[in-house]
Amino acid sequence: MLKGAIFDMDGLMIDTEKLYLKFWILAAKDFGYDMTPEHVYSMRSMARKFSIPLLKGLFGEDCPTEEIRAHRTELMGEYIKEHGLEIKKGLFTLLDYLRGKGIKMAVATATPRDRTLSYLENIGARDYFSAVVCGDMVETGKPAPDIYLTAAEGLGLPPKECAAFEDSPNGIKAAYAAGCHAIMIPDMTQPDDEIKPMLSAVYESLDMAVEYFERSI
Repeated sequence: MLKGAIFDMDGLMIDTEKLYLKFWILAAKDFGYDMTPEHVYSMRSMARKFSIPLLKGLFGEDCPTEEIRAHRTELMGEYIKEHGLEIKKGLFTLLDYLRGKGIKMAVATATPRDRTLSYLENIGARDYFSAVVCGDMVETGKPAPDIYLTAAEGLGLPPKECAAFEDSPNGIKAAYAAGCHAIMIPDMTQPDDEIKPMLSAVYESLDMAVEYFERSI
């Protein structure tokens, strides 16, 4: 029986993955590096301790990864300040349904806490969640399971009683390793052969996941 739901944020609740794609590539270009969409896809939801070695493996040990990341954050922040955040289809349909059913909800995101809380406030979603666990709050982030284990603990539930909503392969790996019901709402890429065995369900949009809870509570 499902008693909890844990949500990733970027690319799942808010349509920011396309912004990460755009501004990672622009920021890297400003430093003289040719980053491709495939490079960005490989880092989605990945903790910094994993993404830094990945980038240095791609571009060399001299690649100024932290400077590029900071520049990307600055560029993306300026864009969001001007244009705002786009909410992913079906988010509040699902959140309202779960709240009505008494399902406890948490956030588990690789994004730092200050930016996470700002984004959740911005879209009016903060009050739905009784726990918010961010990448800078755990020792090892996604694709390790720590962030989902911490979120489930914050809800006072075992992971096996929690559904975990993710859009990225790294997030699915984390949720599956933690023992959650891993549900994918694909954003920029579809599940591949490595990810498919880990999935409890795949839906085109968040509102469609109501069906999974109708069968599981």
